Amino acid sequence: MKYLGKIMMLGLFTGTIIGPTSWAIAAPQTESVCTIGMAKGEQGRSCEVPIPDGCTMAKVPGYDQPWADVSKGGGTQCQFDKTKTDWTSVITGSCGPCTTDNCSAQFIVKFNCAGNADYKAQPRTKH
Repeated sequence: MKYLGKIMMLGLFTGTIIGPTSWAIAAPQTESVCTIGMAKGEQGRSCEVPIPDGCTMAKVPGYDQPWADVSKGGGTQCQFDKTKTDWTSVITGSCGPCTTDNCSAQFIVKFNCAGNADYKAQPRTKH
């Protein structure tokens, strides 16, 4: 019984802290992607993730880091290029040499577009 009170307090405390972070993802958002494809022996490639007009790079709720991900297939190493990326005007993804028959990568970044004057909610349709 003495632990029940502590568990309830922990639940209330974490709910208070975690709850507001859900508001951060309630604003209009979009994702932007760039894709790389390579054949065996290619020495590497890079691509720039397009930044939508009027949008800013989103941060992972509760953290001070970009909401971004890299998905890759095949024998290559890929990452966001730290020397070419400033997260406000340029976002560049780079992959090293391809060591298997085919290699591919997607660089995905989430953006907040609440300040975008051109943003219009899509009308709901019945199916």
